[in-house]
Amino acid sequence: MRAKWGTMVRVSELPVIDVSPLLTNRTGKRDVAERIGAACRESGFFYVTGHGVPPALIERLDAASRRFFELPEPVKNEIAMERGGRAWRGFFPVGGELTSGRPDLKEGVYFGAEEPPGPLPLHGPNLFPAQVPELREAVLAYLRAMTELGQAVMAGIALSLGLDEDYFRTGYTADPTILFRIFHYPPSPPDDPETWGVGEHTDYGLLTLLLQDANSGLQVRTAGGWIEAPPLDGTFVCNIGDMLDKLTGGQYRSTPHRVRNRSGNERLSFPFFFDPGWDSEVPPLPYAPGHRWDGQVDFTGTYGQYLLSKVSKVFPRLFERQL
Repeated sequence: MRAKWGTMVRVSELPVIDVSPLLTNRTGKRDVAERIGAACRESGFFYVTGHGVPPALIERLDAASRRFFELPEPVKNEIAMERGGRAWRGFFPVGGELTSGRPDLKEGVYFGAEEPPGPLPLHGPNLFPAQVPELREAVLAYLRAMTELGQAVMAGIALSLGLDEDYFRTGYTADPTILFRIFHYPPSPPDDPETWGVGEHTDYGLLTLLLQDANSGLQVRTAGGWIEAPPLDGTFVCNIGDMLDKLTGGQYRSTPHRVRNRSGNERLSFPFFFDPGWDSEVPPLPYAPGHRWDGQVDFTGTYGQYLLSKVSKVFPRLFERQL
Protein backbone atom coordinates (compact mmCIF):
# COMPACT_ATOMS: atom_id res chain seq x y z
CA MET A 1 0.00 0.00 0.00
CA ARG A 2 1.09 3.60 -0.46
CA ALA A 3 1.38 5.64 2.70
CA LYS A 4 -0.15 9.11 2.69
CA TRP A 5 3.23 10.80 3.06
CA GLY A 6 4.54 9.38 -0.20
CA THR A 7 6.79 6.46 0.80
CA MET A 8 5.98 2.99 -0.48
CA VAL A 9 5.32 0.73 2.51
CA ARG A 10 4.37 -2.95 2.34
CA VAL A 11 2.50 -5.01 4.91
CA SER A 12 4.78 -7.01 7.18
CA GLU A 13 6.14 -10.37 6.09
CA LEU A 14 8.12 -10.84 9.29
CA PRO A 15 8.08 -14.40 10.67
CA VAL A 16 6.15 -15.34 13.81
CA ILE A 17 8.25 -17.66 16.00
CA ASP A 18 6.96 -19.71 18.93
CA VAL A 19 9.75 -19.56 21.52
CA SER A 20 8.04 -21.71 24.16
CA PRO A 21 10.55 -24.60 23.76
CA LEU A 22 13.30 -22.19 24.86
CA LEU A 23 11.36 -21.32 28.02
CA THR A 24 10.15 -24.79 28.98
CA ASN A 25 13.22 -26.83 27.97
CA ARG A 26 11.10 -28.89 25.58
CA THR A 27 12.31 -30.61 22.45
CA GLY A 28 12.29 -28.39 19.42
CA LYS A 29 14.79 -25.79 20.65
CA ARG A 30 17.06 -26.39 17.67
CA ASP A 31 14.22 -25.81 15.22
CA VAL A 32 13.28 -22.58 17.00
CA ALA A 33 16.93 -21.48 16.95
CA GLU A 34 17.19 -22.10 13.21
CA ARG A 35 14.13 -19.94 12.58
CA ILE A 36 15.51 -17.18 14.80
CA GLY A 37 18.86 -17.31 13.02
CA ALA A 38 17.21 -17.04 9.61
CA ALA A 39 15.19 -14.01 10.76
CA CYS A 40 18.31 -12.34 12.22
CA ARG A 41 20.18 -12.79 8.96
CA GLU A 42 17.30 -11.71 6.75
CA SER A 43 15.90 -8.62 8.48
CA GLY A 44 16.86 -8.62 12.16
CA PHE A 45 13.14 -8.54 13.06
CA PHE A 46 10.58 -11.21 13.96
CA TYR A 47 7.49 -11.69 16.11
CA VAL A 48 7.69 -13.75 19.31
CA THR A 49 4.79 -15.88 20.49
CA GLY A 50 4.64 -18.58 23.16
CA HIS A 51 6.48 -16.14 25.41
CA GLY A 52 4.76 -16.99 28.68
CA VAL A 53 4.15 -13.38 29.77
CA PRO A 54 0.72 -13.42 31.45
CA PRO A 55 -1.97 -11.52 29.52
CA ALA A 56 -3.29 -10.18 32.84
CA LEU A 57 0.08 -8.55 33.53
CA ILE A 58 0.06 -6.91 30.11
CA GLU A 59 -3.47 -5.64 30.70
CA ARG A 60 -2.50 -4.18 34.09
CA LEU A 61 0.54 -2.47 32.60
CA ASP A 62 -1.48 -1.03 29.73
CA ALA A 63 -4.27 0.26 31.98
CA ALA A 64 -1.88 1.86 34.48
CA SER A 65 0.11 3.47 31.67
CA ARG A 66 -3.00 5.01 30.15
CA ARG A 67 -4.00 6.39 33.53
CA PHE A 68 -0.59 8.02 33.85
CA PHE A 69 -0.61 9.68 30.43
CA GLU A 70 -4.09 11.06 31.07
CA LEU A 71 -2.71 13.11 33.99
CA PRO A 72 -2.05 16.85 33.48
CA GLU A 73 1.52 17.54 32.43
CA PRO A 74 2.43 19.37 35.68
CA VAL A 75 1.45 16.21 37.57
CA LYS A 76 3.44 14.00 35.21
CA ASN A 77 6.40 16.31 35.73
CA GLU A 78 6.45 15.32 39.39
CA ILE A 79 8.50 12.35 38.15
CA ALA A 80 10.38 14.26 35.43
CA MET A 81 13.76 12.91 34.35
CA GLU A 82 15.41 15.94 35.94
CA ARG A 83 14.40 14.42 39.28
CA GLY A 84 15.90 11.02 38.42
CA GLY A 85 19.51 12.21 38.57
CA ARG A 86 22.20 9.89 37.26
CA ALA A 87 19.77 6.97 37.27
CA TRP A 88 18.29 8.47 34.08
CA ARG A 89 14.69 7.59 34.99
CA GLY A 90 11.39 9.41 34.75
CA PHE A 91 9.02 11.30 32.48
CA PHE A 92 9.77 13.44 29.43
CA PRO A 93 7.21 15.50 27.45
CA VAL A 94 6.34 15.44 23.76
CA GLY A 95 9.36 16.61 21.80
CA GLY A 96 11.70 16.04 24.73
CA GLU A 97 13.56 13.11 23.18
CA LEU A 98 15.70 13.40 20.05
CA THR A 99 16.33 10.77 17.39
CA SER A 100 19.08 11.63 14.92
CA GLY A 101 19.01 15.17 16.29
CA ARG A 102 15.29 15.78 15.71
CA PRO A 103 12.49 15.91 18.32
CA ASP A 104 10.18 12.90 18.35
CA LEU A 105 6.39 13.24 18.44
CA LYS A 106 5.96 11.25 21.64
CA GLU A 107 6.13 11.50 25.41
CA GLY A 108 7.28 8.75 27.69
CA VAL A 109 8.71 7.34 30.89
CA TYR A 110 12.14 5.75 31.36
CA PHE A 111 12.59 2.78 33.70
CA GLY A 112 15.35 0.31 34.46
CA ALA A 113 16.28 -2.40 36.92
CA GLU A 114 15.19 -1.28 40.39
CA GLU A 115 18.38 -0.68 42.39
CA PRO A 116 19.52 1.46 45.33
CA PRO A 117 21.28 4.75 44.56
CA GLY A 118 24.91 4.31 43.59
CA PRO A 119 27.77 5.80 41.60
CA LEU A 120 27.07 4.15 38.24
CA PRO A 121 25.15 6.24 35.70
CA LEU A 122 21.90 4.74 34.36
CA HIS A 123 21.59 2.67 37.55
CA GLY A 124 19.43 3.34 40.59
CA PRO A 125 15.82 3.63 41.74
CA ASN A 126 12.91 4.22 39.40
CA LEU A 127 10.48 7.12 39.69
CA PHE A 128 6.81 6.14 39.97
CA PRO A 129 3.75 8.44 40.08
CA ALA A 130 1.95 8.65 43.41
CA GLN A 131 -1.32 9.21 41.52
CA VAL A 132 -1.07 5.80 39.78
CA PRO A 133 0.32 3.50 42.49
CA GLU A 134 -0.48 0.34 40.52
CA LEU A 135 2.08 1.31 37.87
CA ARG A 136 5.00 0.42 40.14
CA GLU A 137 3.91 -3.17 40.74
CA ALA A 138 3.03 -3.68 37.07
CA VAL A 139 6.36 -2.30 35.80
CA LEU A 140 8.51 -4.29 38.21
CA ALA A 141 6.62 -7.53 37.51
CA TYR A 142 6.92 -6.87 33.78
CA LEU A 143 10.67 -6.31 34.05
CA ARG A 144 11.07 -9.68 35.77
CA ALA A 145 9.01 -11.49 33.13
CA MET A 146 10.76 -9.79 30.22
CA THR A 147 14.22 -10.45 31.63
CA GLU A 148 13.42 -14.17 31.65
CA LEU A 149 12.11 -13.93 28.09
CA GLY A 150 15.20 -11.99 26.98
CA GLN A 151 17.48 -14.70 28.37
CA ALA A 152 15.45 -17.36 26.57
CA VAL A 153 15.57 -15.61 23.20
CA MET A 154 19.32 -15.07 23.62
CA ALA A 155 19.65 -18.82 24.28
CA GLY A 156 17.98 -19.40 20.92
CA ILE A 157 20.34 -16.93 19.28
CA ALA A 158 23.31 -18.71 20.86
CA LEU A 159 22.13 -22.06 19.48
CA SER A 160 21.57 -20.49 16.06
CA LEU A 161 25.24 -19.42 16.06
CA GLY A 162 26.46 -22.89 16.97
CA LEU A 163 27.20 -21.90 20.57
CA ASP A 164 26.10 -23.45 23.85
CA GLU A 165 22.66 -22.15 24.77
CA ASP A 166 24.05 -20.59 27.98
CA TYR A 167 26.82 -18.75 26.12
CA PHE A 168 25.34 -15.29 26.63
CA ARG A 169 23.71 -15.94 30.03
CA THR A 170 27.04 -16.93 31.60
CA GLY A 171 28.93 -14.06 29.98
CA TYR A 172 27.46 -10.96 28.41
CA THR A 173 24.07 -11.14 30.15
CA ALA A 174 25.00 -12.67 33.50
CA ASP A 175 24.11 -9.20 34.87
CA PRO A 176 22.32 -7.60 31.93
CA THR A 177 21.67 -3.93 31.41
CA ILE A 178 17.88 -3.66 31.58
CA LEU A 179 16.13 -0.61 30.15
CA PHE A 180 12.40 -0.18 29.68
CA ARG A 181 10.33 2.61 28.17
CA ILE A 182 6.63 3.38 27.96
CA PHE A 183 5.89 5.68 25.02
CA HIS A 184 2.70 7.58 24.27
CA TYR A 185 2.27 8.81 20.69
CA PRO A 186 -0.37 11.37 19.75
CA PRO A 187 -1.64 11.01 16.18
CA SER A 188 0.80 12.33 13.59
CA PRO A 189 -0.33 15.37 11.58
CA PRO A 190 -1.66 13.95 8.29
CA ASP A 191 -0.28 16.87 6.28
CA ASP A 192 3.26 16.84 7.75
CA PRO A 193 5.47 14.11 6.22
CA GLU A 194 8.51 15.20 8.25
CA THR A 195 7.05 14.58 11.72
CA TRP A 196 7.85 11.15 13.14
CA GLY A 197 6.93 9.52 16.41
CA VAL A 198 10.45 8.12 16.32
CA GLY A 199 12.83 8.87 13.48
CA GLU A 200 14.84 6.24 11.63
CA HIS A 201 17.38 4.53 13.92
CA THR A 202 18.87 1.25 15.07
CA ASP A 203 18.84 0.04 18.67
CA TYR A 204 22.01 0.12 20.75
CA GLY A 205 22.20 -3.22 22.53
CA LEU A 206 21.58 -6.93 22.04
CA LEU A 207 17.83 -7.38 21.88
CA THR A 208 14.63 -5.35 21.93
CA LEU A 209 11.25 -6.87 22.79
CA LEU A 210 8.41 -4.53 21.88
CA LEU A 211 4.84 -4.70 23.10
CA GLN A 212 2.43 -2.67 20.95
CA ASP A 213 -1.16 -1.71 21.59
CA ALA A 214 -3.79 -2.19 18.88
CA ASN A 215 -2.56 0.77 16.78
CA SER A 216 0.00 0.40 14.01
CA GLY A 217 2.96 2.68 13.53
CA LEU A 218 6.20 0.67 13.47
CA GLN A 219 8.02 0.39 10.14
CA VAL A 220 11.12 -1.68 9.33
CA ARG A 221 13.61 -1.06 6.54
CA THR A 222 14.34 -4.19 4.51
CA ALA A 223 16.21 -4.91 1.30
CA GLY A 224 12.88 -4.65 -0.53
CA GLY A 225 11.90 -1.35 1.06
CA TRP A 226 10.00 -0.25 4.14
CA ILE A 227 7.44 -2.65 5.62
CA GLU A 228 4.83 -2.25 8.32
CA ALA A 229 5.20 -4.31 11.51
CA PRO A 230 1.63 -4.08 12.82
CA PRO A 231 0.53 -5.36 16.23
CA LEU A 232 -0.35 -9.07 16.31
CA ASP A 233 -2.37 -10.21 19.30
CA GLY A 234 -0.35 -12.15 21.86
CA THR A 235 3.04 -11.32 20.38
CA PHE A 236 6.07 -9.11 20.90
CA VAL A 237 8.10 -7.67 18.06
CA CYS A 238 11.72 -8.71 18.57
CA ASN A 239 14.65 -7.02 16.91
CA ILE A 240 18.38 -7.28 17.39
CA GLY A 241 20.58 -4.30 18.17
CA ASP A 242 24.00 -2.95 17.28
CA MET A 243 25.86 -5.07 19.85
CA LEU A 244 24.63 -8.38 18.39
CA ASP A 245 25.42 -7.04 14.95
CA LYS A 246 28.92 -6.25 16.20
CA LEU A 247 29.35 -9.63 17.92
CA THR A 248 28.47 -11.49 14.72
CA GLY A 249 30.51 -9.28 12.43
CA GLY A 250 27.38 -8.16 10.60
CA GLN A 251 26.01 -11.66 10.03
CA TYR A 252 22.99 -10.74 12.18
CA ARG A 253 21.61 -7.33 11.30
CA SER A 254 20.60 -4.44 13.49
CA THR A 255 18.00 -2.98 11.16
CA PRO A 256 16.83 0.63 10.85
CA HIS A 257 13.24 1.24 11.89
CA ARG A 258 10.95 4.17 12.64
CA VAL A 259 7.49 5.01 13.99
CA ARG A 260 4.73 7.19 12.61
CA ASN A 261 1.33 7.01 14.33
CA ARG A 262 -1.14 7.53 11.50
CA SER A 263 -3.89 5.47 13.16
CA GLY A 264 -5.83 8.56 14.22
CA ASN A 265 -5.75 7.25 17.80
CA GLU A 266 -3.47 7.68 20.76
CA ARG A 267 -0.83 4.92 20.59
CA LEU A 268 1.13 3.21 23.37
CA SER A 269 4.24 1.10 22.93
CA PHE A 270 6.44 -0.65 25.48
CA PRO A 271 10.03 -1.31 24.30
CA PHE A 272 12.13 -3.49 26.60
CA PHE A 273 15.89 -3.45 25.95
CA PHE A 274 17.95 -6.46 26.98
CA ASP A 275 21.60 -5.50 26.70
CA PRO A 276 25.09 -6.60 27.73
CA GLY A 277 26.29 -6.01 31.26
CA TRP A 278 27.53 -2.49 31.95
CA ASP A 279 31.19 -3.55 32.21
CA SER A 280 31.09 -6.06 29.33
CA GLU A 281 33.35 -5.59 26.36
CA VAL A 282 31.78 -6.68 23.08
CA PRO A 283 34.44 -7.94 20.68
CA PRO A 284 33.30 -9.90 17.62
CA LEU A 285 32.81 -13.61 18.22
CA PRO A 286 36.00 -15.43 17.20
CA TYR A 287 34.52 -17.01 14.09
CA ALA A 288 32.25 -14.17 12.98
CA PRO A 289 32.57 -13.68 9.21
CA GLY A 290 32.32 -10.53 7.17
CA HIS A 291 31.70 -7.04 8.45
CA ARG A 292 28.76 -4.88 9.41
CA TRP A 293 26.62 -4.18 6.39
CA ASP A 294 26.53 -0.40 6.84
CA GLY A 295 29.77 0.10 8.76
CA GLN A 296 28.37 2.03 11.72
CA VAL A 297 29.31 0.01 14.82
CA ASP A 298 32.99 0.51 15.55
CA PHE A 299 34.06 1.12 19.14
CA THR A 300 36.33 -0.24 21.83
CA GLY A 301 35.67 -0.29 25.56
CA THR A 302 32.71 -1.40 27.64
CA TYR A 303 29.05 -1.46 26.74
CA GLY A 304 28.37 1.12 29.45
CA GLN A 305 30.76 3.57 27.81
CA TYR A 306 29.12 2.98 24.45
CA LEU A 307 25.62 3.43 25.89
CA LEU A 308 26.56 6.72 27.54
CA SER A 309 27.91 8.03 24.25
CA LYS A 310 24.54 7.28 22.69
CA VAL A 311 22.21 8.64 25.38
CA SER A 312 24.17 11.87 25.41
CA LYS A 313 22.65 12.61 22.00
CA VAL A 314 19.07 11.73 22.97
CA PHE A 315 18.73 14.28 25.80
CA PRO A 316 21.83 16.45 25.28
CA ARG A 317 20.97 19.19 27.81
CA LEU A 318 19.87 16.75 30.46
CA PHE A 319 23.03 14.71 29.89
CA GLU A 320 25.21 17.77 30.43
CA ARG A 321 23.47 18.57 33.73
CA GLN A 322 23.18 15.09 35.21
CA LEU A 323 25.68 12.68 33.67
